[in-house]
Amino acid sequence: MLKNKKTIIALSLIPQYALVKVLAHYPEFVETYYSKGLYPIISKIFRYVLGWLPFSFGDLLYALALIYAVRWLFKNRKRFLKDTKQWFVDVFAAVSLMYFAFHLFWGLNYHRMPLHENLNLNHDYTTEQLVFVTKKLIEKSNAYHLKITHNDTLKVDIPYSKSDIFKRSPNGYNNLKRVFPHLEYHPPSIKKSLFSYPLTYMGFSGYLNPLTNEAQVDALIPVFRFPTTTAHEMAHQLGYAAENEANFIGFMATINNDDLYFKYSGYTFGLRFCLNEIYRRDPDLYKTMVADVNKGILKNYEEVRLFWKAYKNPAEPFFKIFYSNFLKANKQEKGMESYSYVVALLVNYLEKEAL
Repeated sequence: MLKNKKTIIALSLIPQYALVKVLAHYPEFVETYYSKGLYPIISKIFRYVLGWLPFSFGDLLYALALIYAVRWLFKNRKRFLKDTKQWFVDVFAAVSLMYFAFHLFWGLNYHRMPLHENLNLNHDYTTEQLVFVTKKLIEKSNAYHLKITHNDTLKVDIPYSKSDIFKRSPNGYNNLKRVFPHLEYHPPSIKKSLFSYPLTYMGFSGYLNPLTNEAQVDALIPVFRFPTTTAHEMAHQLGYAAENEANFIGFMATINNDDLYFKYSGYTFGLRFCLNEIYRRDPDLYKTMVADVNKGILKNYEEVRLFWKAYKNPAEPFFKIFYSNFLKANKQEKGMESYSYVVALLVNYLEKEAL
């Protein structure tokens, strides 16, 4: 009887996969009934149940699952040849359950309506539009930098602990919900990753655990990047799976925070993406525009660059290739490049909005 149940569970992977593929063609349905219907309930339940824990339950779950999987493979290594069929049934039954949990608890958000459609924004933009918005971001970044340092050559050192930043981050979403009511964020469930060292060597600054809805942030990254990374992962918790959309919402949440340091972190975060895009299009124009950026801001950028350079290793590209393919399989055709597509949202939104 148990074998029959496992076979049914394993075979259910096929209709599950087919259903997800069908739903991917109906983003309005996913948006209405899952992303704005069922998912917010699931997300809040997980955050109420696990948010109070001072450690990441999801990370602990991952560790135990990895230990169990290695132990199972070792104990069942001889079955692979002696009982091949049932070995594969056992494996695919586990995969089927994981696939179901992933899409029920979070993954279907990959197939919701694109944010630019919800906000009635264009998806394309000209270099002229990009330059206009970049100048606005330079002006705001320089202004907040000077408010903090009173010297355009000094880099900003955020005077908060990373735990303090977690506590202050929801304020930005509380303010942002006045404009976007669907971005209400409560209760919080933000944790430092228990795997911060391997996460850093893999080249990632944070992630959302789709099985527990906990937002994990790499505890090692520079404090300068902590507010925007935290806000980015919180956007994932609210159901925005696409990386460019989470970057845009993270930017909006930090610049709408009441805290001066958060605003600085947010504006310089958006500015970096725009400057990178200008460099890709016209290196000479980039040199002209970056000359207007306060030297202290460039020192903060350099601080982040040197941090990641210190952890660069031969395995990092393979992890990023794997994740890039995962993103492509979930409607983010550009893979890891999807992170930089936030520029389209920034330009088309900020062009008409006062900063």
